[in-house]
Amino acid sequence: MLEINHRIAIDESELEERFIRASGPGGQNVNKVSTAVELRFDVMRSPSLPDDVRVRLARLAGRRLTADGVLVIRAERFRTQERNREDARERLMELIRHALAAPKRRVPTKPTRAAKERRHEAKAKRSHVKKLRSTRPGFD
Repeated sequence: MLEINHRIAIDESELEERFIRASGPGGQNVNKVSTAVELRFDVMRSPSLPDDVRVRLARLAGRRLTADGVLVIRAERFRTQERNREDARERLMELIRHALAAPKRRVPTKPTRAAKERRHEAKAKRSHVKKLRSTRPGFD
């Protein structure tokens, strides 16, 4: 079980891990050992996630979400398979925790009378400056 918080836990059977060769520097080790981890989690079909969290997670995932609704996290930061595995799982948990927080609804506000007056005064001042720059006919 991957414990996200007190009400959400993801079963191991919902996670699919594939070990692949990492890219980048590493000498012979990078060519021989599959240390990178590709963690796949089906966001759209997961029974562990509430609908609102699922929608926010899909939006947060961005390019990492496939057309089928599968979240793909690739971890190759570390040299060992185990540390990359932990890193991928931690990144998944962090993403889900981020999706748990519902965004606050924006309360529309109106500018105060003083703010409107300041804006109008600034516009008038700017207009006056621009008028002074204009060339006047007959003064040549």
